[in-house]
Amino acid sequence: MPPQPLIIEVGPLDAGRARLRLTGDLDFDTAPELIAAAAQARRDGHQQLEIDLSGVGLCDSSGLSALVVVHRAGTGPIRLTGANAQVQGLLNRTGLGELLALAPPAAEDGVRDVG
Repeated sequence: MPPQPLIIEVGPLDAGRARLRLTGDLDFDTAPELIAAAAQARRDGHQQLEIDLSGVGLCDSSGLSALVVVHRAGTGPIRLTGANAQVQGLLNRTGLGELLALAPPAAEDGVRDVG
């Protein structure tokens, strides 16, 4: 299957919070796009970021690295939602699910908040 381009939709949630909804592959070629979008959201005043991974089909080590870079570069927390089984397994095996506040599947409806 050919690589899927990454589409990032950024929308405000409330004061100081924004959601980045990803669709496509989060890999070596697209990881810099996520880092740039998160940096722009923070420059726009959104220090707390929710990253919706429900549209991500593939995430490799570069994608994981981008998530860590986004986490470390900010002054507010990030929260991951919507991770599919492959991405969730990768985050859990590497311990990054805990570091990056990976929302449990039941919390994906956006009603409950983790942390």
